[in-house]
Amino acid sequence: MRRALATGALALASAALAAGAVGCEGRPRPEASATEPPRKTGPAIAVMDLSGGVPEQDKAGLFGVSGAKKSFDEVLRVTTDLRDDKKSVGVMVKLGGAQIGAARAQELGEMLAGIRAIKKVYCHADALSNTTLMVAAKGCSSIWLSPAGEVEAIGLAAQVVYMRRLLVDELHLNVDFLQVGKFKGAEEPLTRDGPSPEARASLTSVLADMRAAWLDSLATARPRATAEVVEDGPWSPPRAKELGLVDEVGYFDEALAEVKKEAGGVRERVVFGSGAEQDGGDLDDLVRALAGETSATGPVALVRATGSISMTAGGNGILGGRGGIVEKDFSRTIAKLEKDDEVKAVVVRIDSPGGSALASDLMWHQLMKLRKKKPLVFSVGDMAASGGYYLACTGDYVFAEPMSIVGSIGVVGGKIGVGDALERWGVHAETFPANPGKPGAASRAAYESPLVKWDEPTRARVLESMTGVYELFLARIVEGRSTRGREISRDKVAESAEGRIFSGTEGKARGLVDEIGGLGAAIAKARELAKLSESARVAVIQGKSGLFESLDPGGSAEESVRARAASPLQLLDRVAPDAVPFVTSLAPLAEGERTAVAVPFALTVR
Repeated sequence: MRRALATGALALASAALAAGAVGCEGRPRPEASATEPPRKTGPAIAVMDLSGGVPEQDKAGLFGVSGAKKSFDEVLRVTTDLRDDKKSVGVMVKLGGAQIGAARAQELGEMLAGIRAIKKVYCHADALSNTTLMVAAKGCSSIWLSPAGEVEAIGLAAQVVYMRRLLVDELHLNVDFLQVGKFKGAEEPLTRDGPSPEARASLTSVLADMRAAWLDSLATARPRATAEVVEDGPWSPPRAKELGLVDEVGYFDEALAEVKKEAGGVRERVVFGSGAEQDGGDLDDLVRALAGETSATGPVALVRATGSISMTAGGNGILGGRGGIVEKDFSRTIAKLEKDDEVKAVVVRIDSPGGSALASDLMWHQLMKLRKKKPLVFSVGDMAASGGYYLACTGDYVFAEPMSIVGSIGVVGGKIGVGDALERWGVHAETFPANPGKPGAASRAAYESPLVKWDEPTRARVLESMTGVYELFLARIVEGRSTRGREISRDKVAESAEGRIFSGTEGKARGLVDEIGGLGAAIAKARELAKLSESARVAVIQGKSGLFESLDPGGSAEESVRARAASPLQLLDRVAPDAVPFVTSLAPLAEGERTAVAVPFALTVR
């Protein structure tokens, strides 16, 4: 909830009359400013402006060059540097009203806690959510809240929208979906009026694990932050202070002044976010984009894999360009890293609900080729589910936070038909097979058409094909997870399959995850495996293919920028941006592919 102030017409009129009665005496002349120019030397307070959020990957700018100054991996670099930075005697974290995913919030809190052990770390927020409260509680010496803000500690919950009645009963569409894995449930919002028992069990189990991790993080950092308190908000600033959720109520400049006083700082310098000091790399980024290079090389390459999985970025369906993890671009990047002798290890930071089964398998193959030559480590952000886990299983090691989501090993496929809806308006579609003597020939030949339903033999054949993909998915995980002395059987993988989703903690217990930890821990493991020093350089690989290649009509990632602007995704991105990756993960089914590996829930914890 956000508060707003409104002024009525009567109040405005009264103010106008009062102004007329006072008369005009002219504006008083301002006194000569005695403000000293900002100091550029002396002990500094490092300001981290997280009010714009910390996405896994910042949006692309000029010439398609992705931003590296406001992304999560940049936060990791900044916080690592601040621990040993002698110029900064304290840190001021500006949270604003930011929304940060649960797994990223966990690691961010841990990063700040590492600095807090050495120097003062103050946090200021205009509003605190479930997850940003966790960041502040774990990482901050003192938490400040704006006087008109609030602490939205309201507990965790999931909400799923079911549309069967609208699509079938009202619009008379033919919603024909199949799934392999009784817990999969990706099609349930389209085919049911409520959750199946299996889908409910899977979701509630994950929520229980995430709640336990969330409560433990809060209670460890702030003993007064009990379940009774943090699940019963929202709380006003005075009440939040009384309950021990925040320490002070005041404005950002007041908090900054206080941390300066406490830490002995005489100036501030912005190290992340709006106004951050740049290190001069922008021109290099531009030159690399023009030349078609991915990044300056380094012994450890960090690859971002964020969003839904697709064969092409532009798409041919009604959703238009959707971006995400595009097989063409991702596979090209991995192939270059495989051949680059200067790269000794690769870390993939993944945050994906899945998507195209074909694209997932092609990228799996490319990742396995790379793994044969150099260490490959995966770091799971908020989610590596379904197709996202298809990719992650190739890692020599898989790291995840307790509140990450993994699994959803299952397959969904189907189509939405408009034939019955059109019949109601007098529009009839007739299929003429070339082999009219064969029973069911018309239905089989037109099985991709939205104008006809599937008959039972066709449904059986589609299910048979999907079952084949499911078995391939299991086999890929068995092969991917059997590395560095580990062996896992098909039966063991199957116990965690059929579409079930798990928290990072449960994923580790089931052998889907190797270690609990974030991106920093994954990078450290990659350095260890490659026998590199603890300070070995990490090069962020942007995954773009360059300006000139992006103009290729064959379809690079830049297609999505053009197509997205004119697609329904633009509206969805404004109304419910968190839902975009999950909606687009099923988009391949509308574009000719019959099988997808996508997570069933648009589940984002804030």
